Amino acid sequence: MSVPMHERLGARIRQLSMNVAAVAHEAQMNRAFINDILRGKSRVPNLEKLTRIAAVMKVDLEWLLSGKGRVDGDDPIKEEYHNDFVAIQYAYARPSMGGGAIVEDEDRVGRDFHFRRAWIRDYLKAAPSMLRVMTVQGDSMIPTLQDGDVVLVDMTQRSTSPPGIFVLHDGMGLVAKRLEFIPMSDPPRVRIISDNQQYSTYDGTADEVNIIGRVRWYGREM
Repeated sequence: MSVPMHERLGARIRQLSMNVAAVAHEAQMNRAFINDILRGKSRVPNLEKLTRIAAVMKVDLEWLLSGKGRVDGDDPIKEEYHNDFVAIQYAYARPSMGGGAIVEDEDRVGRDFHFRRAWIRDYLKAAPSMLRVMTVQGDSMIPTLQDGDVVLVDMTQRSTSPPGIFVLHDGMGLVAKRLEFIPMSDPPRVRIISDNQQYSTYDGTADEVNIIGRVRWYGREM
C-alpha cells in the first residue's frame, strides 16, 4: 500500500526529531510551503524547493515523491507503518448543540486521540494535521449526538454539499448542526437544522455561516 508524500515527509520529520520551523530554516524557505505539503494541500509542489527539503531530510528527492530512493539511515515507512496509530489534536473549544456558548476550560489538560493511520488515509482520505477532536454539549442534535459525545472534525471539508453534520461558529460560539445548501438561492443560503425537533430550523447566507469543518466520526461513553 503506497504512502502519500505528505505522510512520508511527516514521518521523516518526526524520525529526525525536527519540526516545520527547523526544516524551513535549514531549507531557507517559508514554513507555509512545508505546511501545505503536510496538510495534503500541495500535491505537485515546486521541485526546486522540494529538492532543498530532501537535502535537509537526508533523502533522495525520488523518495519524497514516490517512496523509492536513498534514505540516510532507517526508512521511517516500515511494513507496520500502515497499522500504527496517529495522534489527532484535541481542541479545547467545545461546540455547543444548544445556545451556542463557547466553553473553554484553561485548567483542563487536553489529550490527543489516536486513530489508525490507514483508516484516516484510506477511509476518511484526510490529512491528520487538519483533523480535530472536540466534545459537544447540549441536546439540540439528539438523538444523533448526545451531550458529551466526542466528534472528529475535518477542517478541510466546509462545503455543505452533500448535506451533513458540521461544527460552525454562529456568532456566539461553536455549535454542531446539520447543514444543507438551499438550491436556487441567490445569494447562496444554507439551512441550519437541529435533529431535536424542539429546536427551530433557520438559515443564513453562505458568507454568514462560518463553518469550521464536517463531522466525520463520533464516539460515546456508555
